[in-house]
Amino acid sequence: MEIFGIPLRLVSYGSSVIPILLIVLAQSYIERFVKKIIPDAIKIIFVPMITIFVTAILALTVIGPLGSFVGDYMAMGFEFLGSYGAWLIIFLVATLWPILVMFGIHHSIVPLSLAQITTLGYENILGPGAIISNISQGVAALVVGWRTKDTSFKQIANTGGITGLMGITEPALYGVNLPKKYPLIAAMIGSACGGLYAGLMGVSRYATGASGIPAIPLYIGENIWNLYNILIATVITAIVTAVVTYVLSLKYEKDIPKQKENSKDDKTLKIKDTVITNPIKGQIVSLKDVKDNAFASEAMGKGIAIEPSEGKVIAPFNGEIVSLFPTKHAIGLLSDDGVEILIHIGLNTVELNGKYFEAYVEQGQRVSQGQTLLTFDLEKIKQAGYVTQTPIIVTNTYNYSDVITNNSNRNIDFNNELLILKG
Repeated sequence: MEIFGIPLRLVSYGSSVIPILLIVLAQSYIERFVKKIIPDAIKIIFVPMITIFVTAILALTVIGPLGSFVGDYMAMGFEFLGSYGAWLIIFLVATLWPILVMFGIHHSIVPLSLAQITTLGYENILGPGAIISNISQGVAALVVGWRTKDTSFKQIANTGGITGLMGITEPALYGVNLPKKYPLIAAMIGSACGGLYAGLMGVSRYATGASGIPAIPLYIGENIWNLYNILIATVITAIVTAVVTYVLSLKYEKDIPKQKENSKDDKTLKIKDTVITNPIKGQIVSLKDVKDNAFASEAMGKGIAIEPSEGKVIAPFNGEIVSLFPTKHAIGLLSDDGVEILIHIGLNTVELNGKYFEAYVEQGQRVSQGQTLLTFDLEKIKQAGYVTQTPIIVTNTYNYSDVITNNSNRNIDFNNELLILKG
């Protein structure tokens, strides 16, 4: 077969993904080049036309056939790993999945997962490890919800634990397990045990989807033992995680009941009304309108969001930095009045791995109201394709009878009244 005298190699692209990835990659460079050489007045017509024309010819003559060869050799590599090292991949993914998620590295595994399932008809690079890890995160959060006497964590842990079992781990991971640390360690131990079993049994899934309890039917296929083994692996994970979390909670939760007992003796002790000032200049966005269900559902607590107009975050009160994410996209603060605040700059910005962010404080440091905490390059984050809505969450919402947000002024400056917490 020929086009304009150029011979074409006939390749079947059914269920293929590597040629598509290579074609899209090439098209991005072609489009960028064409935009530079075409005058602005006619770009809207000629840039798409020339880009598609050139890309189509390259795709059919060079990139597509090359992608098919790459896909064939990747299939051979997957078969080799499936025969000799699949257990190690599942074990490592299951154990390290929360770390990969926190740094956004998990997205780099997705193309390999898709390539494997389209070339071999099954997948064991991402699916088994991810579902095992998500189950462990959910179980750890639920145990914390059962064990803790701290009302700031109990409701968040219970809600986050349930969503974690369903495959959405952000509320459990960022709201409970990471701040408390010991549930994250317990969850990783539990998922390591479940991942080791799943790896040794060679568990695979036959379709892609969410990684939680609803994803279990994805393991139903020509080898029914994949279903049985993933069920066994998740049970192992849940049991080990629950036991380790409970044992660690005996140490790390033991001081909270004493605090509650003391509060009972002091009949005059009362949580007072507190005003939280605005740490980010911009436009107010209702939390329910945030484009992330983990925040919009208030699973992590009540609060508000800001669409920033300036890339700077200041301290909304006098207090302490209790958590600063390594990627600098989120920071947790504790006020002198006991208010716990999470400021999360943008959505999914953890994937930037700290790029465009700068921190001026460190974990454990005391800060004063108005002090600069973080700066970020707002325009570059937008250009990278990320939503810059910044949720400001009261993570100990359940210590207060109500959280009232400022709806009177849609544009808000630094230090303006943002939230009123009713005792």
